[in-house]
Amino acid sequence: MSTATPVAELTPRVHRQLARLHPGAAMGELRTLPGGHSGLTYTVTAGDLTYVVKAVPAGQRPIGRNDVLRQARVLRALSGQAVPVPGLVAVDETQPAWFLMEFAAGEAVEPVLDTPEVAAATARTRMLGIATVLRRLHDTDIHAPGLDAPEPLDPAGELDRWSRTMRAVPAELRPGGDALLARLADDLPEALPPVLLHGDFRLGNVLCVGERASAVVDWEIWSVGDPRTDLGWFLLFADHHNFPRLGRAVPGLPTEAELLDAYADGEPALPAMDWFRALGRMKMAAIMGHNLRRHREGKHHDPDQERLPPTIAAMIRTARDLLG
Repeated sequence: MSTATPVAELTPRVHRQLARLHPGAAMGELRTLPGGHSGLTYTVTAGDLTYVVKAVPAGQRPIGRNDVLRQARVLRALSGQAVPVPGLVAVDETQPAWFLMEFAAGEAVEPVLDTPEVAAATARTRMLGIATVLRRLHDTDIHAPGLDAPEPLDPAGELDRWSRTMRAVPAELRPGGDALLARLADDLPEALPPVLLHGDFRLGNVLCVGERASAVVDWEIWSVGDPRTDLGWFLLFADHHNFPRLGRAVPGLPTEAELLDAYADGEPALPAMDWFRALGRMKMAAIMGHNLRRHREGKHHDPDQERLPPTIAAMIRTARDLLG
């Protein structure tokens, strides 16, 4: 979809808001922020300051990943809390809705998957550091004013949600997938008290300056549920072997055990983590299978998706191994 129309509609609205904040400042154009995959994300300047705009794409319903007002709520709720997030500057609820946030400095690089490469020692320190950030996120009050948190999903609900995604992938693209879903359903753990979840917590969604986390970004799928859901996903990215043909070795990255220790911060280890580690792998296989199917059906041409089958198979196989 062309972004020309949304930019033409958004620009005067954004500029009016910036003019109220910075009277007399020169306004820059809205420029697409590289790396954004959900909704519309732009940068815009007012004088020497840079901001980020998140907007509902023209012609799209403001639901799911496109519900930018929902994203704005979680940023507002976390403002001034122990989890670093970009500062929320303005919200315009007139559809197509958008919000304005501060431009947070830093780089978000997933060591085993992304370029440019990060020095191994830096990657290790960052990963251990954001494990503690995740713990602080999970300690956030889910009843914070204005958050309007959704009903929590327990492990059964989380499994049901992602099982539907997995089953929508053709069977030949997810070898062993049905057996994995059955094993997960047979071994459902007891739910822990619900917490605020990011939904895609990893270094690729945390801006870092040097070794320090400066802002957790990409809140499109935040929810409320079992803390081990976020943890099982985060742990996936500690080992390049989880991503055949996609990942690269990064010497010295923390082990999953080290990350769990950093998250626990002296508290007892969380139970049934192997189930959630397996759930994370199932979710990754389902997402990759969905993307590969869309490519092969011609809905989103991306030849790079043909690199995914070995990783999909490995995710399913190792998930079943974790369950015994």
